[in-house]
This record gives sequence, structure tokens and C-alpha cells, in this order.
Amino acid sequence: MTSGAAVSVTDSAAPVATFGSAAALRARVGAEPLVSEWLTVDQAKVDRFAEATGDHQWIHVDPERARRESPFGGPVAHGFLTLSLIPALLGKTVVLEQRMGVNYGLNRVRFTSPVPVGSQLRAKFAVESVEDIDNAGAQVVWAVTVERQGSDRPVCVAEFITRHYF
Repeated sequence: MTSGAAVSVTDSAAPVATFGSAAALRARVGAEPLVSEWLTVDQAKVDRFAEATGDHQWIHVDPERARRESPFGGPVAHGFLTLSLIPALLGKTVVLEQRMGVNYGLNRVRFTSPVPVGSQLRAKFAVESVEDIDNAGAQVVWAVTVERQGSDRPVCVAEFITRHYF
């Protein structure tokens, strides 16, 4: 485990940071956000999310009806699908050399723009704060902005709280 953070660029040009301690995470407070690679939200992903959650609202799962009747001109992803991508996008952007990590919660979640099926999304992760917790752990608040390629507005903004045990 390292005590500092190493930042590099992968083949997809997404910056990746490795953190091996709370101090390394703390050093990122106020730094430029780390940016994930792009991820496609296709109809199959939306349908699987609908099946997993029981949310089969037609604006998500009936492309023909959505094209005819939706104000969005076609099917859109569930807001909670977009939100659920945050941990996976963080995991592809940040490597945490730790014994264990857990998702602790969310604050101030807003779905600020629709996600049409077929959209490319990415997330920006800025370390807002790092607090020491019991058992040699650290609680991190990430300011997250999920962007849709080709749009000036984010599709989701949230504070994502994680706990890490080094």
C-alpha cells in the first residue's frame, strides 16, 4: 500500500487514481475531479434495471409508446439507474488499496436532465471531505456529477459517501 496518490491515464484517456490511505484521499480535497470513462446506457440495461426493481413504467420500457407519447421523444433511463451507476463508475476511475470499502449513503441527489436510451454517460468525482472513523477507517464525501455526452447539463448530481478501511 502506498501513502500517496498516483494519477495516470489509461488507454481510454480516463484518469485513474490509486489511494492507499486516508491521507492520500485527504490530499485530493479541493483538487480537480477525477473523470470516468464513458458508459453506454442501452435499452437492454434499462430493461434489466426495470426487471430488477419492478419499475416497468412505459417511458422506460416501451420504446414505441415513448416515441409517440413521451415528452422526451423516446425511452429514457430510470433516474435510479443513473444513480446506481455511480459506484461502478467510481470503481473504474479510482483504485483503493484497502482491506474493505462500503457504500455509506448519498446526500443531495438531483436528477437534473433525462437520459435518453443510447446515451453515453460519465462521472466526475471530486473529493469533498475525508473524516477519520473507527477501526482505522475513513469516510469520504465525493461530489459527483454525471454527464451525458453532447449535453451541457448534467443528468445527475449527488454527494456519494463511502467508507474505507486501510
